Amino acid sequence: MQTGAKWSWVLPATGIVAVALIVAVFAISGEGPDATKKTAQEVVKFYEDNDTQQTVAAFIAVPAAVAFLFFGGFWRRVLRDAEGPGGSLSTVAFGGSIVAAGSFAIVATLILALTDLADDMDPSAIQAINGIVWDYYIPFLVGMSTFALASGIASVRTRVLPLWLGWIAVILGIATLTPFGFFGMLGTLAWILVVSGLLVARSRAAGPAEPAAPSVPA
Repeated sequence: MQTGAKWSWVLPATGIVAVALIVAVFAISGEGPDATKKTAQEVVKFYEDNDTQQTVAAFIAVPAAVAFLFFGGFWRRVLRDAEGPGGSLSTVAFGGSIVAAGSFAIVATLILALTDLADDMDPSAIQAINGIVWDYYIPFLVGMSTFALASGIASVRTRVLPLWLGWIAVILGIATLTPFGFFGMLGTLAWILVVSGLLVARSRAAGPAEPAAPSVPA
């Protein structure tokens, strides 16, 4: 039995791990103080009173971003095998996962800075950083939209996934670029969860490959 084949389901499962951790980050961190309505003192007080949960959320974001990159790398290979040597959408989808994971890590860094420096910096500086965090969503939407569009178009063209899943990804990718981008992003996370589960099931159903029989010299 080949050990690598036995654990072949691990890489596709990183999509499930990534989505679960991302949801945990949002659930723990909450919405945060509204930069358009809170005073500098209120922003500082929020991060002083909620420093533990914000710090935990920031650190959970680290494995979330890593897991998403691992899934993006695995998904790139799946699409590349389906596209053939002339395809480029697999690379575009992987690029989208890099942008999304990087954006997520940057937001986590800014939140960690807010919790760590709330007692030490001028309140107006904390308010300014909080304002950046409040509106720091476009890079994440760009990454998720690129990932969904490239994945959806490639899936429709190659039928590497059921056709309906491919079209849903295309719709989600477009929706993420509209004023409904937040809901498009949530839908894309749900799509990744479904696709990751499907790829895990395929890997487990395929089973470990039998080692090739040794050749007998003539």
